[in-house]
This record gives sequence, C-alpha cells and structure tokens, in this order.
Amino acid sequence: MRTDVDHLPSHKQREVQRVVEVVFEVFEALMAAEAQAWKKKGRIHKIILYGSHARGNWVWEPHTKKGYRSDYDLLIIVNNKRIIDDTRFGYDLDQRFVRELLERRISAPVSAVVHTKQEVNNALAQGRYFFMDVADEGIAIYQEDDKPLRKPIPQTPESALKMAKEYFADWYPNAGEFFDDFRSNRERGRLKKSAFELHQAVEQLYHTVLLTSTFYTPHVHNIAHLRSLAEKLDRRLVYVWPSDDRKQTGMFNKLKEAYVKARYSSHYRISAEELDWLGEQAQELARVVRIVCEERILLLEQKAGSEPAPTIPEKRVAGASR
Repeated sequence: MRTDVDHLPSHKQREVQRVVEVVFEVFEALMAAEAQAWKKKGRIHKIILYGSHARGNWVWEPHTKKGYRSDYDLLIIVNNKRIIDDTRFGYDLDQRFVRELLERRISAPVSAVVHTKQEVNNALAQGRYFFMDVADEGIAIYQEDDKPLRKPIPQTPESALKMAKEYFADWYPNAGEFFDDFRSNRERGRLKKSAFELHQAVEQLYHTVLLTSTFYTPHVHNIAHLRSLAEKLDRRLVYVWPSDDRKQTGMFNKLKEAYVKARYSSHYRISAEELDWLGEQAQELARVVRIVCEERILLLEQKAGSEPAPTIPEKRVAGASR
C-alpha cells in the first residue's frame, strides 16, 4: 500500500496532514477521559485515505449551483471493537471536522469509517468490494507499522451476483414499509413520529444501494454520512436532495436529527409542509436507488452469464404509489 500523497497539490497535502492531526486529537481526548484500562490501551493502527483523493480524480465544483466537493475519505483502523461500539468517537470526529471546514482549516468535508483490523481482514477474505477497493487504491497516511492487510480473496461472479440480489431483495422493500408508516403517521398528524419513520426509510435506502453495490455499509444511523458514501457510487444520487438554499439544507438536517430528537426531545419541531417536501425527495431517492441497484445487478448477471431475475413487485417499492 502506498504511503505518499505526492499526487495531491501542496495545499491538499497540508490538509491531509491536518486531518490526521485531528483524528488523533479527538481519539486521544476520548481515551484520556475514561478510566477503563482497555481505553488507556486504545490505539490507532492505520489511517487510510481512499476514494477520489487517493485516486486523484476528486471533484471540486464550488462555482456550480450544487457546489459539490469530493470528501476526504478515511478508513480508520483501531485495535479494539469497543472503540467502535462507543459511538462518541465517530460523533466527536464528525463534529470536529465540520468545525474544521467552517473555520477553513480544510477545504472539503471529511467522511470517516472506523473498523478493527480483524474486521477489515475478514471483509477482504470475503471479497467485499468496498474493502478491496480501499486495499487496492488506498494510501496509508498514518500507520503504526508497515504490516500489510491480508490479501483479498475476490468473489466468484456467481457468489457476487447472489449476494447483491439478496441485499436488494431484503433491504429495498424494508424502506417501502417505513415509507408506508411515514405516510400513515403524516395523515394522522403525528408529525414527530412521521419524521422518524421517514428517516428510517431514507436510511434503509442508503443501506440498500451501499450493500448492493459494494457489499458494505457502516453501522450508523447518520443519513448525512450514508448519503456522502452513496453519492460517491453514482452522481445521480447527488442531485436527489436539492441544497440550493439554507431552507432545503435545513429540512434535510431536521430529517437527519429525527432519529434521536423526534423520539426523545420535546424541543424537536417539524412542519407538515417540511415533511411533505422531504417525503417527495425520499420518493425520488427510492427511484434512483432502484435504478442504480438494478443496473448493478444486471452487470453482475452479465459477468455471471445468468438469466435476469424477477424484479421486486412495484407495490412493495418505497414511494411507488402516491
């Protein structure tokens, strides 16, 4: 695995260095705050830059209406699964990187996933595309030692097709069920409950496209993070959520917050009009996710020389009927 970022412009090289510093500042603060012995022994094995900044084809379009900017994508490998199970590390890291971006210490968002070395090696042994791409294209911008990750074992075309079909058949209809619950609660005026169910529908859709396309999705409920990962797969997903003004961005943020606040906060507020707009965009997300997944499955069918499988009945598709 490479360890240099010489292909990046000098300002981006400095930003990558800053990103590593922030990861360690957040990690060490969390480890120091706890008395448990295992946390005092917590370590980061590797920080791997993957995705467009590793490949050298990042997108920088601040001049366009959408203003899209490719993230710095990180895989952080730690020595203990309890670090991952303690969601504060991921949350604190997200908040810190938002602040770094707002204060212009970095010029692009940062998207980080955290796994143990065993999890990464197991995923490589199972031929999961996401981890294979990271191992193939990634750059170790920090490593405790130079011991390599295990050699990937690619899936056969037949096993890859079977897995993709199973993920799509399992996850996509689930999104439709949550969307039905959203619509039912919206009609009854249960706005907070409706917001939570819509969040779940959107979350399921992002898990669907990630699992079907890469056989991997992080165990998080943060739909902004899932959205960031999914939008890297297909640019059509970028345009599902308009962000042309603060109002639209604010509505998406309300949906993101609904997973916790709509259930537990007495201060959470969302209007019927906001829910209607968010519901329409979720239907558009369902349409695009289905297209992306079916195209992916068709490609795998061609590689496996398999006959096309029956499609999921439309009545079970998220947002299929209005």
